[in-house]
Amino acid sequence: MDTLDARALRCPLPLLRVKLWLKAAKAGQALRLWLVDSGSRRDIPAYVSGIGHRVEVVADEPGRLELIITKAP
Repeated sequence: MDTLDARALRCPLPLLRVKLWLKAAKAGQALRLWLVDSGSRRDIPAYVSGIGHRVEVVADEPGRLELIITKAP
C-alpha cells in the first residue's frame, strides 16, 4: 500500500497529488492518505468516489482525516 501524508499541504495540492497517484496506480492498488485541510477533507473523498474509485474512511477526527483509496479497474 502506498502512503501520502498530506497533513502539511493545503488545497489544492493534496488533490493534485491524489490525481497523480491515480494516474500512475494500477487497478486494485491502494493509497493511505492523511489530510487536515478542510477543503481537501471535503473535496478529495467526493472527487475520488465520484469518478468510481473506492474510498474508505479509517479515521475522521477534528485534527485529521485518514482515508484508504483503492483504484478501480
